[in-house]
Amino acid sequence: MAQFWGMARQPPVLVGEWKRLTAGAHGLTLRKQTIAFRSQSSGLRVTVTADSRCSDARHMRGQDVSHRKADAGPTSSPAVMFGEALRFARERAGYTQAELGKLVHCDRTVVTRAEGGQRPMQAETVESCDELLQMGGLLIRLFERVDWHADIEHPDWFQKYVDLEAEAVAVRAFQYNRVNGLLQCEDYAHALFSLGDACDSPALVKERVVARLSRQERYLQSGGPLLLVVLHEGIIRSVVGGPGVMRRQMEHLLSVGELSNISIQVAPFDRSSTRLPATSMFLLVMPDGKEWIYSESLYRGHFSDAPTIIAEHRCDFDLMRGAVLSVSDSRVLIAEAMEEYEYAERRAQLGGLAEEQPQRRQRRQLYRGGPRLPRPRPRA
Repeated sequence: MAQFWGMARQPPVLVGEWKRLTAGAHGLTLRKQTIAFRSQSSGLRVTVTADSRCSDARHMRGQDVSHRKADAGPTSSPAVMFGEALRFARERAGYTQAELGKLVHCDRTVVTRAEGGQRPMQAETVESCDELLQMGGLLIRLFERVDWHADIEHPDWFQKYVDLEAEAVAVRAFQYNRVNGLLQCEDYAHALFSLGDACDSPALVKERVVARLSRQERYLQSGGPLLLVVLHEGIIRSVVGGPGVMRRQMEHLLSVGELSNISIQVAPFDRSSTRLPATSMFLLVMPDGKEWIYSESLYRGHFSDAPTIIAEHRCDFDLMRGAVLSVSDSRVLIAEAMEEYEYAERRAQLGGLAEEQPQRRQRRQLYRGGPRLPRPRPRA
C-alpha cells in the first residue's frame, strides 16, 4: 500500500475543473472517460476507466477481490465516473462496501448503487466518505457535478429512448393511454407512479417524478426542441389521481401549449373515420438528421431507423394531424374538460361535507336507528 502511493494514506489532490483538470505534474486529471490518479511522491500513475472497475486494486492491496461482471466499455456518464472514483478510493483503503456503509452510517446497498452510478448518496454521506477515505475533497467535487436526475436508472428497454429524447431536435408523438411524459404536471406524474410498481415506496415515487420532470426542461424552455403531440380524447377523459389532479393537468396542457415550439392536438372520439396508429408512437429527429421511430408493447420498447418505415409513419402522422381537431379547437376541448373537472372537484368537496353534516330531515330519519313516527302531542 505504502509502496504504491509513496507514503501511507497520502491523499490525491484535486486540481482544475470537470472533464479537463490539469495543473502541473501531480494531482488528478480527468479527460473524457478517464480518471487518473498519481502519487505526489512518485511518478507512478494509475488510470481508472469505466470498464476497468479497479480490477488492479487486488494487486495494490495484496488481497483478493470478489468477481465482478465486466462492463461493456467506457462511459461519459458523470454518475458512473463518480462511482468509479468512490470504488477506487474504497478499495484503496481496504474496505468492503458493507464496512464502508457501517462507518458512514448507511446501508451497503447505498454504497453499491452509488458505485454503479444508479442512485445518489446523501451529501452528508459523501462528505463522510471523502473524509474517511482521505480523498481531499475529490468525491465532493465530483458529486456536485453530477445531474443525478438525468442519470437515474431506467428500464433497459426505455433507457435508449431517454438518451435519444435528450438529444433530439424534434419529437412527434401520438399517445392513447396517458399524457405524454414531456407534458405531465408534477401531480399527474406522481399519481401515475403511485399506481405502478413503486406504490409501496414513496421515496422511489418521488425520485421517478423528479427524473420525469427533469426530462422536460429542454422542451419547456424558450427556443426548445420542436414537440408535436396528438393525444387521444380518452386521455383527457380518463381520471388519474382524482378530479383535482386532472384539473391541474388540463391547466398545465393549456399553459405549455402556448409555447412556440409545442403543439398539442386532440383526436376526438367522434372522428371514427380518422386513421389512427394502432398504438402510441414517437418519431424523433436527431441533430445529424437521423430519424428514429419508437413504440412500446407490454414489456419492451421497439426501435427502428429504417428509412422506409420512418417515411411511412411520418406520412401517417402528418395525415392524422390534419384530420384531428386543430390546435385551437383542441384548446377549447381541454378548457371544457378542465371546467368539468373543477366542477367535479367542488362537488366532491361539498359531498364530503354533506355526509359529515346531514340535514335536519335526514337526522330525524336516523332517530334510534329507524324512522321517527309522528305522534299526537297533548294540547295545553
